[in-house]
This record gives sequence, structure tokens and C-alpha cells, in this order.
Amino acid sequence: MEIDFVYNDDNQLCETSYEDKYLKIIETTLNFLEIDDDIELSCVIVDDETIHTINKDYRGIDRSTDVISFALEDSEQFYVDDMPRSLGDIFISYDHALMQAKEYGHSINREMCFLFTHGLLHLLGYDHMEEDDAKEMFELQDEILGKLKIERGTI
Repeated sequence: MEIDFVYNDDNQLCETSYEDKYLKIIETTLNFLEIDDDIELSCVIVDDETIHTINKDYRGIDRSTDVISFALEDSEQFYVDDMPRSLGDIFISYDHALMQAKEYGHSINREMCFLFTHGLLHLLGYDHMEEDDAKEMFELQDEILGKLKIERGTI
């Protein structure tokens, strides 16, 4: 498993490293979904201005958001035997996560883990465009976060 983590918030707002937590989320998710592929992905923590630009440039939506995933498997790609499965990139706005943690009344740790899990599921092909798909994805998120006991600080 190869995971690249980048903290790209120029104001250094993100004081906590989430790498160990995100690795546990990946392991739990892959085990839960019975995926035994060797995977690689990247996770970039950015500020609200940066994610706004990404959202506008790549999705045509002129506002900031909490998480954006670019799934490589959404397009055709070339697979090489014995090479890791390249899932794609997750961008998380730390500013947005802070705002949502306060709004929802839970910890920034819980919000950052929720957003990463959400992004990871998108990379694995889940979406929430249709009601049934949304129900499946959100239940899966809750099960993964529940297994890790995110709110109680287990991970």
C-alpha cells in the first residue's frame, strides 16, 4: 500500500497529522469490503481558497467544498500485473472541515476522518447521486467509522 499525504495549507491551519488515522481507515475499509488489492492513492489537505479553485476549474462549481475525489478508475486506465491499484486523489479542505465540525457539534478529528472515508469510498466507485446509492454509501461510511470508534478517540 502506498499512500502519499500532502499538507498544502499555506497558513498551516492543520496542526494534526492524520496519516496514521487515514491508514487505519483504509485498512478497515478494504477489509470490510473484502478488497485485497495493493492500492495507492494520495490525500492532499488544502485551505478553502485552494479547494474553491479546484472545484471551479475541474467541476465547474464556483464555490468551496469539503472534499473532492478524483478517481482514476472513472476513466480507462492501463493495469500492469503485480503493480498497485491506483485509486486516485482526495483533496480535503481543512477550513471547511473546521466549519462543519462546529456546525455539526463534533470534533475536527471526527470530521477529517469522515471526509477522508467519504473520499475513499468515491475512489472505490461509490457515489450518492441516486437515493439508493446514497443510502448504501452513507451507511457504509457510518459502519466504517463505527468500527474505528472515531468519536471516542480509538484511532
